[in-house]
Amino acid sequence: MTGPVFGYRRATVVADAISNASAPGAMYLAGGTDLLQLWKAGVVVPQEVIDISRLPLNAVEETRDGLSIGALAKLSDVERHPTVRQQYPLVAQAIEASASSQVRNMATIGGNLLQRTRCVYFRSTELPCNKRAPGSGCGALTGENRQAALFATNDACVAAHPSDLAVALIALNAHLELRRKEPSHRLSQPKLLDHPDSVRRLSLRRLYRLPEEDPARDTTLAHGELLEAVYLPEAKALAHRSTYLKLRDRASFEFAVVSVAAALWLDDGGRIADVRLAGGGVAPVPWRLSASEAALSGHRPSRALFEAAAAAAIVDARPLAHNGFKVELLRRCIVRALETICAAP
Repeated sequence: MTGPVFGYRRATVVADAISNASAPGAMYLAGGTDLLQLWKAGVVVPQEVIDISRLPLNAVEETRDGLSIGALAKLSDVERHPTVRQQYPLVAQAIEASASSQVRNMATIGGNLLQRTRCVYFRSTELPCNKRAPGSGCGALTGENRQAALFATNDACVAAHPSDLAVALIALNAHLELRRKEPSHRLSQPKLLDHPDSVRRLSLRRLYRLPEEDPARDTTLAHGELLEAVYLPEAKALAHRSTYLKLRDRASFEFAVVSVAAALWLDDGGRIADVRLAGGGVAPVPWRLSASEAALSGHRPSRALFEAAAAAAIVDARPLAHNGFKVELLRRCIVRALETICAAP
């Protein structure tokens, strides 16, 4: 038995990749660790596969303002990079927790950030899922929802975002560089003829979409738009007191039930001058814990302060029948993460 016929192109330059990917039904292929699973399950059916694995977008380089990570850099290479381990240990920890070593050797930074949810209703074509089949309903609402999100859900979708790396990068205020083919109506302008594609910078937080408008769309990317690089601002002050705490059902390769990325900086008086907190497994997007950050900022670390910050994080939680335990798990995870980084000498 064979599947539908599809075209295959291996891009050698970015411009060719973008041009070919703008065709209807075209999809990018990099490491393939997520796309191939979805393809085999029949969740996606590409008409044209654009292989971008040979594009020169895998460099990890220090910049004047921080760090640049190519979207095609392998997770394992980024995890082992000395600058990442020394100045951005939160990123290295999140990558190490995200998958097996075999997967990390194949998966790319861009692919990890753009992976689709692990919700069983999305990945099983026989089950109802508005994200996969708009209008079919959300089976997880009244069905198996142990792994479902706590925040920013609606009746259309309760799926949680799966990426560990995205949680760490959200906490560090990462930005993206994206490139897409210039719309044809703009190419008629003479000044644009020599530049058939356009580049934009986007906060990672603005990449992801909540399900409120269209649960089938996970991101704000235009069709064929290519993620080229991730940029991290300088974060040396946060490097010493940071951690990625991931709670999962088993110690081996497994997605987070709840995770917390935490980093802070103490001023000379011992007060919290800067703090970053983000949660994973609890929302349709990597979830910045802004209320907790506000509760911590400007105060001296203490167990009572951490408890108050954790309590602020769960105020808006909306648990379903089987995932209510996540509320308490998130609260304890925040406290544990903060105690861990503040115990560092």
